[in-house]
Amino acid sequence: MIIKYRLGELAKDLGVSNKDIISALGDHFPGEKKHTTVLSETELNYIFDTLSKQREAKSFDSFLKVSAPAAPAGAPQKQNKPQRERPERQQKAPSGPAPSSERVRKVVDTSAAVVEIDKYNEKYENIASVSRQGGSLNNRKTQAQGRKQKLNQRSKQRRPQGKPPRRETEAERLQRIQLEKARKAQLRVSIPDEISVGELASRLKATAAVVIKHLMALGVMASVSETVDFDTASLVAEELGAKVEHEVHVTIEERIIDDSEDSAENLVERPPVVCVMGHVDHGKTSLLDYIRKTNVIAGEAGGITQHIGAYRVRVGERTVTFLDTPGHEAFTAMRARGASITDIAILVVAADDGIMPQTVEAINHAKAAGVSIIVAINKMDKPDANPERVKQQLTEYELVPEEWGGDVICVPVSAVTGFGIDDLLENLILLSDLKELKANPNRLAKGSVVEARLDKGRGPVATILIQNGTLHKGDVIIAGTAVGRVRAMTDDLGNSIDSAGPSQPVEITGLMDVPEAGDVFNAVEDERLARELADQRRSEQKMAQWGSYHKVTLDNLFSQIAEGERAELPVIVKADVQGSAEALKQNLEKLSTDEVKVSIIHAAAGGVNSGDVMLADASGAIIVGFNVRPDPTAVEQAAQAGVEMRMYRVIYDVIDDVKTAMKGKLAPKTREVEQGRLEVREVYKISSVGTVAGCYVQSGSISRGSLIRVVRDGVIIHDDKVASLRRFKDDVREVQQGYECGVTLEKFADIKQGDIFESYVIEEYRD
Repeated sequence: MIIKYRLGELAKDLGVSNKDIISALGDHFPGEKKHTTVLSETELNYIFDTLSKQREAKSFDSFLKVSAPAAPAGAPQKQNKPQRERPERQQKAPSGPAPSSERVRKVVDTSAAVVEIDKYNEKYENIASVSRQGGSLNNRKTQAQGRKQKLNQRSKQRRPQGKPPRRETEAERLQRIQLEKARKAQLRVSIPDEISVGELASRLKATAAVVIKHLMALGVMASVSETVDFDTASLVAEELGAKVEHEVHVTIEERIIDDSEDSAENLVERPPVVCVMGHVDHGKTSLLDYIRKTNVIAGEAGGITQHIGAYRVRVGERTVTFLDTPGHEAFTAMRARGASITDIAILVVAADDGIMPQTVEAINHAKAAGVSIIVAINKMDKPDANPERVKQQLTEYELVPEEWGGDVICVPVSAVTGFGIDDLLENLILLSDLKELKANPNRLAKGSVVEARLDKGRGPVATILIQNGTLHKGDVIIAGTAVGRVRAMTDDLGNSIDSAGPSQPVEITGLMDVPEAGDVFNAVEDERLARELADQRRSEQKMAQWGSYHKVTLDNLFSQIAEGERAELPVIVKADVQGSAEALKQNLEKLSTDEVKVSIIHAAAGGVNSGDVMLADASGAIIVGFNVRPDPTAVEQAAQAGVEMRMYRVIYDVIDDVKTAMKGKLAPKTREVEQGRLEVREVYKISSVGTVAGCYVQSGSISRGSLIRVVRDGVIIHDDKVASLRRFKDDVREVQQGYECGVTLEKFADIKQGDIFESYVIEEYRD
């Protein structure tokens, strides 16, 4: 037990001044002492030892000697046994001081938290009084008795004259004990999965010290602010006689969104959702147009799809939902947000062109999303069509056709003549039957946002795909942070409808905000709670932006491996030519070890674009560029998404950096610091000077000592240094963004209009 004894109380009990105690402690216990200072056990022992030595007596007889009454004549004398006279009972309190032989009545104050009975021990008081005042002990005792007698008399005067209070019978005592136990048993506490010791004590209506004592008995050492689990807290509560209930926190999302599994008897077959992907001009929209028997291409510029379309197509007695995407950006954006809306991907490959860069991107996107692939070898009506060559190229990307012993369905088709279209649709239905796609139409709708925009006349407009349940006109829905009530709903043909079932795409209005593509939407019953949930999600998004989440980089790769967080390093490789990309891919894959696998999810020729950044963001990959540069949009997106991009000029530097990062030894000593970006708008040939590039500074700045990287069509063609920098006729040290200037390079003269100058400097840094 810890004794809390203040310095002033000790001085008062020992009959000395505070200064005496402070001076006694000052020699051995440094630090400022006041009358309110709580003394430690060591300090108390030191004070007691010091005062005991100072007040040491030769014999206790002088303290305990009491005069004996005179013995009658002839009576035998008893030695060494002093007697005390018993005072006669007095009917009336004496007016003078009480006799010295009268026993003093002690009044003990039990209202304090700690009652020290030793302070009221008569033996110790006698010793202390004699040591302080010598022979005046009896006088002091007499005065104290007189005062206490007066108090006792007053208390007697207040007590009503009559019968003394009736004593409690045994039956009444037992009844009182039972009532107390019943009241204690009625205490019910609700304890969550985790609770602090202080909160537990508050709910148990006990002190924190009592709870900590019981925790220590269970072998748990916890302070007031620390938390304990439900099992430990319930044991303590039960020991204190409380009835425990498990407190379950139900979030707003759990209250309004039903994510329960559907029973088998409620599931019915639903149409498959198909996404058409492939290289530009390979006939994606033409193929879909022939299937739908409508003409969409006429209204689109250059044959390129201008918006995300979602269509329902009748295939015999079955229905298929098609998503026509412009490239793979929307597809990747949906997967980056956790949405998986497509069941099957049709990869369109031109029979005359074969596999192209965007075809490789489509393959990698579909693989990363885990979507089944059917290959449609289009343009079979062309005289130079070669489907066997396309199949051979597909095997290089781990897509082995069925006729070659693989599991990928390859169907030769022609979007112009309709050749093979029926065979493609039959295989599409066959694959969907193998996947056993089912949904429950008799529940609140749930799905994903395919496209959203802000219309000037109608407000936020969203194209959504119902994946489960049925959406009705007037339903309250929440999509990400957007909430609203379905005011109008139209199908893919523009017809106004009142309800839509699973795998049906519809366009709705009525949302208060514009959701993002890939957001999951849910139909709910409580609009007020839906708005609260939307506000909560907005707050969580803001907190996430300031959170400590970091994507994988070569710098933190080893620490993530050591912590067991990462067993795979996904990499996107971009190079100036396809040969370099393949060489990098093969060499990086060879670096895989038992601890970490290097996975190349995409390797292609060309500069780093926004599609590469989106794929890296969705896959948690890093981008490695060889002899290429990222465009400004990609740089901005990578900075926002936290995607690491590393550009190299020597292929062995790439291998060494990844290898050392896997071993935890990556420590580059120099790095490039980007200064600015310039566009060459005019090229002048001056005989006395040479080739002068008339540039416009698009971003950043350029200085006289800058290094220059000449980029043409996303590929680095030369590295050089600024030879001269002029504004009009004046030499200048630096030119900022938004100004024009003339630049000459030291060595390179083959400058063309449209080239990009990237100015940078090399700086050294310490880890």
